[in-house]
This record gives sequence, structure tokens and C-alpha cells, in this order.
Amino acid sequence: MSNYLGTFKTFYKFNKINDKDPIVFIHGIGLTNEIWNPQIDYFKNYNTVVYDLIGHGKTPLTKTNITMPTFTKQLVELINELQFKKIHLIGFSLGSLIARDFASKYNEKLKSLTIFGTIYKRSEDEKRQIINRYEMMKKNRDVSKKRALLRWFTEKFIKENELIYKKIYLMLESTSHEIWLKVYKLFAYHVDDDASIKKIKANTLIITGENDIGSKPKMSENISKLIPNSKYKTIKNGKHLCNIECAETFNITVREFIDNNA
Repeated sequence: MSNYLGTFKTFYKFNKINDKDPIVFIHGIGLTNEIWNPQIDYFKNYNTVVYDLIGHGKTPLTKTNITMPTFTKQLVELINELQFKKIHLIGFSLGSLIARDFASKYNEKLKSLTIFGTIYKRSEDEKRQIINRYEMMKKNRDVSKKRALLRWFTEKFIKENELIYKKIYLMLESTSHEIWLKVYKLFAYHVDDDASIKKIKANTLIITGENDIGSKPKMSENISKLIPNSKYKTIKNGKHLCNIECAETFNITVREFIDNNA
């Protein structure tokens, strides 16, 4: 089932199989719910929900001022409108920050939390790099998107999977430049709040690709030390979008975690 709901007019797809708690997936900047296709196929016997963030995909921009809490409110509205008592939440990149914010405020709503490709305590050099990327986006959209894809996938994967590369590129291209800049600015200037992170009580799986150069494994390892009921896992040979490039390993890792927290 796919539809629009709520004040945010959120576009979502709900694969309802039974009355068990669903898995809800949150995508990253410039992308859409379709980055989760390898997971939706794999978890076809589970209740799953994917949706488009505000200003992405088929969800319109209903407010000119977007903040991280705005994205969290969108998620809360989605869960309430679909009348879910508890969920298994999975957030990628920007989506991981939304998932973290949600988990720090609504622990009672979570059966489990998976944060994937997250950031934590960027070094001064890493801060300069991300801000430089943001400034580059203002000047040259096409170059920025191509560089992003080189950070997100290995060169080998890109050469062997031209159709997937083109699909993700077109996904980025479909996001308005205005939205891209607004949301990337939030991501680039994000400041981690340890007090908020320590409020996360749900059983948490933290995943990152071992070759992710933006959301480095050390970041995930360090944030795992702040979340009491967490475990940290690297995906061998993976970069940022390892849920696509290393889908089999990613899916098995997530399934085992969710099944253990059903």
C-alpha cells in the first residue's frame, strides 16, 4: 500500500503482512525511499514502511524552514497516523540523525533501533571537508553529485553496476537544489549532543561500511560507547551506501538483530 498522509503530506509505502511491529526505514539527503529496495525485497515477509522525507521524492516541501526536529515531527506523525504502538527503526546518514533524535525522545515507541552510516564528533579537518562540500554544492551541483556517488560506492561497484549508479544519480537530480542545500547545511553544521544520545535506551545496532570516508567506522564505534544497549558492526568492503553494495551482509546483520528484538 502506498499513499500520502498527515499535515506533511508524507508519501509512504506500507507492506503489511501481519500484526507484528513494523520496520520503518529513513533515507538520507537527496535520496528517496527507493534506496531501501534491496531491504524491502529481502524483508518481504515482515511488515515494512518506507517513506520520503520532506522535500524529497514524492513528499512536498510544506514548510520553508526545515530543522532536524521538523523531520522528527514528520516521523512521529507517520507513526501516529498509521497507529503503530512500537516499531523497529532504521535510519541512514541524515536518517540516522533523525532516528537518534526520535529515540532520545520516544524510547517507549521502539522495539529496536538501527543507525547506519551515522556521524559523530567530526574532527576539525572533517568539519572543514564537509563545509567545503557544502560550498561546492552551491557552485556546481553536477560535480557535487558525482563526487558524492564516488564517496558512497566503491569504483568497482560503479563499473559493474551502471544502472544502479544512474538510478541513484537521477534520484539526486530529482531533488530540488534548494532543498538539497537547505538539508545538507543542517547535516554539515550538525553538532552532536552527548546528553541526548545517552537518553537512547532501546537495543541499538550501529552499522557502518569499513571504507566509509564520511561516516567513519571510528565515529560509530565511539557513539556506541554512549548508548548503553548497543553493539557496533562494520560491513566489510562497504562504503556509505553499503545497504545496496553489500546488501546480503547488511540484510542478514539487520535481520538477526531485529529477530532477536522481536
